[in-house]
Amino acid sequence: MTQPSATLPAEHERIGALVELMKQEQRLLVAADADGLGELTPRKVVLVQELAQLSRERHAALGRAGFAAAEAGMAPWLAAQGDDAARGEWDRLLARTAEAKELNRVNGMLINRQMAHNQTVLTALRTPTAGAADSTLYGAKGQTFGSAPSRRFVLG
Repeated sequence: MTQPSATLPAEHERIGALVELMKQEQRLLVAADADGLGELTPRKVVLVQELAQLSRERHAALGRAGFAAAEAGMAPWLAAQGDDAARGEWDRLLARTAEAKELNRVNGMLINRQMAHNQTVLTALRTPTAGAADSTLYGAKGQTFGSAPSRRFVLG
């Protein structure tokens, strides 16, 4: 029977790689480097999928050992084992996971800030400026729209 701690080294390696990618992502977000971000995304997806699979394996092993087949089962299993090395590996994994969660939170804020900036720019491009009454703008599908004076009639 596979021990629940068997996946911990691989999980630790993957979460470490994910943290490094998220730090790189943060630098790219600050620099507004969309191309660089596009290259990171597939690598992040693979790491997250691998982490999810390793977690499922650990949960299954916990369930087979008679503990809750979830994160909550790990602490009681470790206590029952008395394995200080596994406890240390688990604690390091939890610390790295907390670091990844914080990076994810900050990166999310940076993404929201960039999206707000982009929306402001788009609004400015779509809003006619004073003195440019005859300007024409192009929409997302290439259609033109302008702010030229309209011919509205008042009926009374």
